[in-house]
Amino acid sequence: MSRRAFDTVAAGDPLPPVTEEFERYDLIRYAGVSGDLNPIHWDDEVARRIGLDGSVAHGMLTMGAAGGYVTDWVGDPGAVLELNVRFTSPLYVPTQLEGPVQVVYAGKVKSVDPETRTAVLALTATVDGRKLFGRATATVALA
Repeated sequence: MSRRAFDTVAAGDPLPPVTEEFERYDLIRYAGVSGDLNPIHWDDEVARRIGLDGSVAHGMLTMGAAGGYVTDWVGDPGAVLELNVRFTSPLYVPTQLEGPVQVVYAGKVKSVDPETRTAVLALTATVDGRKLFGRATATVALA
């Protein structure tokens, strides 16, 4: 694995958008792995009873996908020093028969620090133009 080189990154540079698909089965698998078996993540009826529009993805699942997006961009999972996300909207995931929901992850280089050879990235996650994240940032170490 090779980290992105410091001299190839400048404040304001866009990160290429990447689309991730989430299906109901992803929520069920994530519930099992994470131990978060709350039925709002896989049962529409339960989710609607508490005022949601349907089953919602685990916040940490969408945040983890953002972490993967950052890792792919920087080139080394060990280069991700910090990841912060403020959630503003739930990710509703339709039934298997309805197909997957598509989340577009994107971002830009917010700042670079030549002394520490790090960059702060501003991240977005959207579904049909609706923001899932409010303020989301990642700090990465560059080569």
